[in-house]
Amino acid sequence: MKNTAPALPIRHVFDLGALSPSGSTATVTAKGDELARLAKWAGLDAVRTFCGNVAMRRLSQTRFAIEADLEADIVQSCVVTLEPVETHISRHIARELHFVRHADPASGELTLAAGDDEVPETITALDYDLAAPLLEEFVLAIDPYPRKAGAAFTPIEVPEEAPESPFGVLKKLKERD
Repeated sequence: MKNTAPALPIRHVFDLGALSPSGSTATVTAKGDELARLAKWAGLDAVRTFCGNVAMRRLSQTRFAIEADLEADIVQSCVVTLEPVETHISRHIARELHFVRHADPASGELTLAAGDDEVPETITALDYDLAAPLLEEFVLAIDPYPRKAGAAFTPIEVPEEAPESPFGVLKKLKERD
């Protein structure tokens, strides 16, 4: 079965296995063509800026904490007037990751599993794409029905007397005969 999910418009892979207990930081920024791909991927008119500042810490051999601040500026079409609506998105993201090595039971390889009631996000590789959680929060923050300030929908006025149906016209023609 082929995976038909669209590829992410930006990537920033970080090796969590090389992360020290003191942690590390990274900046995930979209520029140029990446902004255009991001706009197309998210169904927006434009993405002007996209930047995530990510802080990572190793909690144990298999657990990692990630915190990020996402800032983005987007342009959408107003659902009423179709005029451009500019929006600023600002999100704070905090996740705990748990590395789980899935193994073939016949190989004798150790399988690690979460033991807490509060289960963190499970990852199966230490090469982690820092852009993925930023993109997830980004699309969740987009207003699905953007409206320009002051724009209001006014319904079409329906005449009080409905026009005669075509069947009514045919009935009158038949009555004349």
